[in-house]
Amino acid sequence: MSRIAVILSALAILLLAACGGGGPQRAVVSGGTGWVGGAVPQLGDRKPHSWRGGHPYNLPVHGIDISRWQGTIDWNRVRSSGVSFAFLKATEGGDHVDPNFRRYWREAGAARIPRGGYHYYYFCRSGAEQARWYIQNVPREVGSLPPVLDIEWTNSRTCPRRPGSAEILREASQFLSILERYYGQRPIVYTTVDFYRETGIGRLNAEFWLRSVAGHPRQVYPGQNWTFWQYTGTGIVPGIRGDADINAFAGSVDQWRAWLSRRLVR
Repeated sequence: MSRIAVILSALAILLLAACGGGGPQRAVVSGGTGWVGGAVPQLGDRKPHSWRGGHPYNLPVHGIDISRWQGTIDWNRVRSSGVSFAFLKATEGGDHVDPNFRRYWREAGAARIPRGGYHYYYFCRSGAEQARWYIQNVPREVGSLPPVLDIEWTNSRTCPRRPGSAEILREASQFLSILERYYGQRPIVYTTVDFYRETGIGRLNAEFWLRSVAGHPRQVYPGQNWTFWQYTGTGIVPGIRGDADINAFAGSVDQWRAWLSRRLVR
């Protein structure tokens, strides 16, 4: 089979699998202040919020991000619950690989869930060194999601550095450029509220995945465009034991399919 045929076949399978919002629906209500009503996929939250400025439950496409701490996962059950994508922790710094990454990569792929790997950035190694480490450990596989750079302040005893904005932007840009050349897709950047406000990371040329667990990103990150929103770290996902991070895509099901057609690795 030609490479073009392989790409088209993989894309067709993933678009069918990643229809978004295909699972059973339920209403979410809150007894606290603020409105959190709406229809959501068959997912829950152990500590639901009273949202400020908007909520994620009216968005139809939801997904997860995971690491070794989620243990054994029933990926088929995850998919049938309405999960449309998964970001898997792959690497950290320049010498650590999540011990469950390869298994999750294989199992999520077998369940036909679009998945990609994310890198947790450390400030004691250069962007180029960390990019090379990611490339060594994450396959360049047709039909996978773009790479992700998870850049936030770390609480590390071995790397307590907090460099200035200029260094952060320079090294992160180098990381993104190296991965873009290798995978053919520019990485997505995940970040947190404090890091965003203190470093100016929003100036990077990238799509953003923003963490905000109590307020809508338009309120918490005013003026910042985003593609993914991590809205809880205490999510309940059928097929995963314990808490899970849940995320929403910023658009309709049709927009999600269009995004996949542009952004899957080829």
